[in-house]
Amino acid sequence: MEATSSESPRHSCLKLELPNPSQPNEVERIFIKATWLDTHFDLFITNGLDSWICKASEEEVRERAAQWDQPVVEYIELTERYLGFQQPGSVYKFNDAGNGQRRLSWTFEKEGIKLEWRWKCQPSPIPKQTVSGILEFLMDANIRLSEEVVCKTRSFEKLKLEAEKCLVQSKRFSSEKIEFESAIYAKFLSVLNSKKGKLRELRDKLGKAGGNAEKSPQDDDESTEKTESFDEQSDSEIDAVKSGTGSSKDVRKIQLRGRKRLML
Repeated sequence: MEATSSESPRHSCLKLELPNPSQPNEVERIFIKATWLDTHFDLFITNGLDSWICKASEEEVRERAAQWDQPVVEYIELTERYLGFQQPGSVYKFNDAGNGQRRLSWTFEKEGIKLEWRWKCQPSPIPKQTVSGILEFLMDANIRLSEEVVCKTRSFEKLKLEAEKCLVQSKRFSSEKIEFESAIYAKFLSVLNSKKGKLRELRDKLGKAGGNAEKSPQDDDESTEKTESFDEQSDSEIDAVKSGTGSSKDVRKIQLRGRKRLML
């Protein structure tokens, strides 16, 4: 059956180094180009001299999937995983199957059991076309990868340049930050020292004012004591004059003290 128009094919190419079936002491390098669809796949294989093909039809894939109790989609996905990329731990073989045919096989583990899948490949009816198709695919892939490498390299160089600019700016900002902090700290110290000086002046003034305040109450007490003694003496002299026992000197003293009070 032909693939429906809604199917989008996927392509892959795998390189394997396997024991040469005709010369076991040598290594045989093969390339497996694959076209993957949702229900079937095609394989194109070459070792540089000969080529083979394997067209797994929808019916064949369905039968294989049924044998392993798998949905077709899951069977295709697992096959693509092992033939699209070489999986570590898997044993790949490309043995002679007689009449120019080859049998491609690979192993995998499922639920702790080692299994092997095999597909028979027929000699390509048009070997040159098969080989040229594989080479063309590899060349196109190489060109795409080269372009991608160039783009990635340019992006990397651009990012590197931006990173260097950012590093220079970061160093400049760091230096300016240190200078700014030093200037601010110096100004802060100047203001702080000025404030400390003013606080010392105010403290000295308050100390002097406090000393004067402590001295004033003593003066008041002395004046009060003098007044009280004066009043006491004045009262005794007045009583003496009133009683007639006082002398003319006492009368004069009383008059003089009265005048002094008026002057005060």
